[in-house]
Amino acid sequence: MNQLDVSEDVYGVSRWGKGLITKLPNGDVGLMDPLHPETPAISLPEIISDLENRGIASPMVLRISSFLEHEIRQINESFGEAIKRVGYKAPYRGVFPIKVNQQAQVVDRIVEYGRPYSYGLEAGSKPELVVALAYDLPKEALIVCNGVKDAEFIRLAILSRMIGFNTVIVLESPKEAETVIQVSRELGVDPLLGVRVKLTHRIGGKWQESSGDRSTFGMNTDQLLQVVDRLRDVGLLHCLKLQHSHLGSQVPDVHDVRHAASEACRYFTALCEEGAPLTHLDLGGGLGVDYTGEKRSAENSINYTVEEYCTNVVETVAYAMDDAGLDHPVLVTESGRAVSATSSMLIFDVLEATLYDGPDAPAVEPEDHHYISDLSAVSGYLVPDRVQECWNDATFYRDELRALFRRGAVDLRQMARAERIYLSLISRIKALARSMEDTGDLDMQLEQVADVYHCNFSLFQSLPDVWAIDQMHPIVPLQMLNQAPDRRAVLSDITCDSDGKVDKFILSEGMSPSLPVHSLPEEGRYYLGVFFVGAYQETLGDLHNLFGDTNVVTISLNPDGGFELLHEQEGDTISQVLSYVEYDPNDCVAAFRKMVDSAVTKGRVDSKQRRQLMSAYKDSLAGYTYFE
Repeated sequence: MNQLDVSEDVYGVSRWGKGLITKLPNGDVGLMDPLHPETPAISLPEIISDLENRGIASPMVLRISSFLEHEIRQINESFGEAIKRVGYKAPYRGVFPIKVNQQAQVVDRIVEYGRPYSYGLEAGSKPELVVALAYDLPKEALIVCNGVKDAEFIRLAILSRMIGFNTVIVLESPKEAETVIQVSRELGVDPLLGVRVKLTHRIGGKWQESSGDRSTFGMNTDQLLQVVDRLRDVGLLHCLKLQHSHLGSQVPDVHDVRHAASEACRYFTALCEEGAPLTHLDLGGGLGVDYTGEKRSAENSINYTVEEYCTNVVETVAYAMDDAGLDHPVLVTESGRAVSATSSMLIFDVLEATLYDGPDAPAVEPEDHHYISDLSAVSGYLVPDRVQECWNDATFYRDELRALFRRGAVDLRQMARAERIYLSLISRIKALARSMEDTGDLDMQLEQVADVYHCNFSLFQSLPDVWAIDQMHPIVPLQMLNQAPDRRAVLSDITCDSDGKVDKFILSEGMSPSLPVHSLPEEGRYYLGVFFVGAYQETLGDLHNLFGDTNVVTISLNPDGGFELLHEQEGDTISQVLSYVEYDPNDCVAAFRKMVDSAVTKGRVDSKQRRQLMSAYKDSLAGYTYFE
């Protein structure tokens, strides 16, 4: 097997790269343009070098807009092709959940690339609704409002309808329905409503808690009927147009897609029988990303393609509606991870390495403990047939000498010689293991002495899911892929925190507690890339859902059982947190005002309503990011 094949076999780039990431003959990682597949791949290290010559140094998050446009095209066109093939009689209208990646540069491009498909946005908080309303979306595009909503949130959503936004308030509970009814009466404007229905079907995988009747959001059957009856009583049932039933997040098994969609259809047909004039079926998120390239139902993989997912959804809904004698509803999904994950990568270099082996062994001194002589003697029978025995013996003698050192029976210099002898043996054992086809349990034992590569990034800021929930991302050296890696390492970040490390990696052979790497070059830098980090990682490292700092209150307890307020720190306003994610609040106001004034010119809004709209928008900007 030549070196190029060895490298490919180790990292499996072609398995998980989706045709976006490849390997160049010179050993560099290359980026393919999916919009122009005939164009040769470009070297990622050369891109980094050019950026650094311009003064843009690593560590960096590198966003590839072509990847983002490709994913938006793929999901929309795959739904379009499935609709045509099945004979479905309604369109697809997807929305992007802003919480998945709230950065302005990302959302700007999603709106731009989604415009030909009337692609909309999902807002799960007041700040996200403020962001959504700053975009001049296509006429048919939706803004789907999920999550817990206060009166201010609802007021802005209803008022936005007056200037042409298709802003759907998805009711999460009977109590929230009452707030909508009250605000609608105060404004004298009908809302555009949806209901979130909990499905009983539970998916598999890491995010199974996001599905089933124990999921956090949505209503059960009894609550659903309470809301329908209440809307009928107050004359607002005609406003109920959308049913939202979240299939689950990162669904690994395509069979779960069909089962959950089928149950959602049953609720849809039942609601129509109750008189709800539903026209849209929102199946939430669920379209997964194959981070590992395994193409199977697993926590970090999926057993289906985008095209298969779309076909499953379209067929399931079409058959259910035909059986019920109902018109086909407009299909809505909220695919965030599948749209944005592949578009970003984290790039950083290795600063230094802690190597757990040594090039040479010192001579044994006459006064050394006999265990040091025994340890040194292991080298005399270190041959392939006895390599496991040598590992066992070397580890035993090393551990015994450490115990003797702790008891004062071995001095510091003897211990230092013993450690050097041990590391030299480990170096030879590693080299022998690399040349052997079958090493038994030795490979797993050698993981205990993997090197530590100290890298220039923060796990908590840039890869929070890796730290918090063991999310897997492909990690690959960006150069030297035409050479077989000669070391194994775990990655340590630059923070002073023992949790700031990565010790689980995607390889072609499966998951591994260490990453095959190359010895650090004497000149130049050794770069690593973490791929498919465009979903949640940028957001969780910043401001998830654009919720800022909470209010901070400091108190002291008094001897009489009371307390004294010592300090109060007000939390972030929406305006402040928008500025953290590359938005200028003044630009948002100007963009929204332009659309309001256009509506006034067209006679759709009068001067009083203009004041209401602008006041609601500005009040939200100045308001607290959390529920009021």
